[in-house]
Amino acid sequence: MKRTFSLLLACAMIATLLAACVPVSSPPSPSAPSTPSTSDPTKAPDKGTATQTPTKPAEKPAKISVEIFDRGNAGGSKPEDNYYTDFIKRGMLRDHNVEVTFVAVPRWTEVDVLNNLLAAGDAPDVCVTYSYPTIQTYANMGGVLDMAPYLEEYKSQLTNMWDLLGDENIYYNQDPTTGTVWAIEALRYINTRINTFVREDWLKKLNMSEPTNIEEFETMLKAFKDNASTLLGKDAGKMIPFSTSFDVGWRCNNLLMSFVPDNLSDKEFYVLGFDDRQLQLPGVKEAVRKLNQWYNEGLMWDDFALYGEGDDTEDNLIRAGYVGSIIHNWDVPYSGAEQGIHSNLQKLVGPEAAFIAVNPFKNDAGKYKKVLYSTVDRKVFFPSTNKEPVASLMYIDWISTFENRNFLQIGEEGVTHKVLEDGTVQTISSRDDKIMNSTNNIDYTITINGLDMGSPEKSAKSLALGYAGVDKRYIESSFAAALKDGFIIKNFNVGEIKSEEGMGQALKVKRDNLYAQAITCPVAQFDAVWDAGYQDYLDSGAQAIQDERKAAYEKYYE
Repeated sequence: MKRTFSLLLACAMIATLLAACVPVSSPPSPSAPSTPSTSDPTKAPDKGTATQTPTKPAEKPAKISVEIFDRGNAGGSKPEDNYYTDFIKRGMLRDHNVEVTFVAVPRWTEVDVLNNLLAAGDAPDVCVTYSYPTIQTYANMGGVLDMAPYLEEYKSQLTNMWDLLGDENIYYNQDPTTGTVWAIEALRYINTRINTFVREDWLKKLNMSEPTNIEEFETMLKAFKDNASTLLGKDAGKMIPFSTSFDVGWRCNNLLMSFVPDNLSDKEFYVLGFDDRQLQLPGVKEAVRKLNQWYNEGLMWDDFALYGEGDDTEDNLIRAGYVGSIIHNWDVPYSGAEQGIHSNLQKLVGPEAAFIAVNPFKNDAGKYKKVLYSTVDRKVFFPSTNKEPVASLMYIDWISTFENRNFLQIGEEGVTHKVLEDGTVQTISSRDDKIMNSTNNIDYTITINGLDMGSPEKSAKSLALGYAGVDKRYIESSFAAALKDGFIIKNFNVGEIKSEEGMGQALKVKRDNLYAQAITCPVAQFDAVWDAGYQDYLDSGAQAIQDERKAAYEKYYE
């Protein structure tokens, strides 16, 4: 059956036609739902006491496989086999009589690898991805299980999942016509997204204030370049005033958004919103023109477009102290513990060396408007080869239980965190078998992204203390800067947009190439390069997506 299904999918990918649907065998009866714990969440759960009591466990355990991201980080543990996977395996076997096997998928190429696994019929029973178009593509080929009937039938036994995610995230992708649910959405608990960072010590050396607008930011970049000898000494030739990566749409997003009109409507954001890097929004071209100017004036890293996903060349340049400013994930200079940017700057440059978050990009209304994460994060789905959908749902419920996810987020007291007098927790950097491969183990807590200590106040205080070796003032400043004038792009549930099917990766490549080519071309060629590349992007499928999104929005919301 598996071989047949694989062949069907392979043919469907070529012809984009498939009518067959793989049947799902009847699942075993689920065990009883989890019971909310009243124990101290900062303590490791008792390994000998069940947090949940199954009613009539099957004599033979159900078996499921679960996808786990492999970040390939230096000094980490095997993502599919470590202290935390053992904790999960013991808990699922004890509480639900389910054996769990983890399948590692490279984080930075997860979409490509997942595509291959789905096409071959070898995908794990519980899959995780950031790409909903990938899920939709395989759903249309019969390769994804409709979760709706299981969610309805077993809702009373999924109370932990429901309490955490609510109807908003569980039914976020439900088709308004057919009622199908191909995936549920994890909760984005902390929705800070992107910040602009500058070297605080360089500003002090040059007696400059933090930039508050783009003109001051540009002046700062020129000052860094002109004073390279003062700032870097014998390494002056390695000066990079501003750095970005090949993923310009993400890494320069705060700058891009500052050129977008403040009065853009929710409808326009939706119609032009297939690309989550905001390429199609009005004003973005002029933002890229500014980057083109900086590049040609020698204010940017020359080689930003040469290194792809997962490459650490740029990170190494930043760690070495050659870079004056970046736009990046809201906390990236402070994460990574001993392998991180902050720690390396402190060791290589000195205790005064550090990045600080600033807000220099105002829009036409004088706001530092920036896109925040919505309430949704990763998408969790079951391929149609999953023969244990109920056991898989029990897994999602177990991982959503506060006691379980809290332990995974903070680890063991005295090893990966310590508890302060006010009840907040402070992260301790661990290099033993209890090291976390991702911040707060988000790769295991697949239904939540962001530290949750049971209350917003306690969570915020703990968050500021959660960066080993970093003064909490940097985290507090960065958190506030990332939220200032931030907004969430509104979701409109209009069902499937057919023209989006299979276009995610193809348009992503064209988008990244367009950004890179438009920034690196001579100033005099900018308009020609941008206009030709953008028209190609539209002709390659983006225009059809815009048109269908517009029609769908007007059908359901006007």
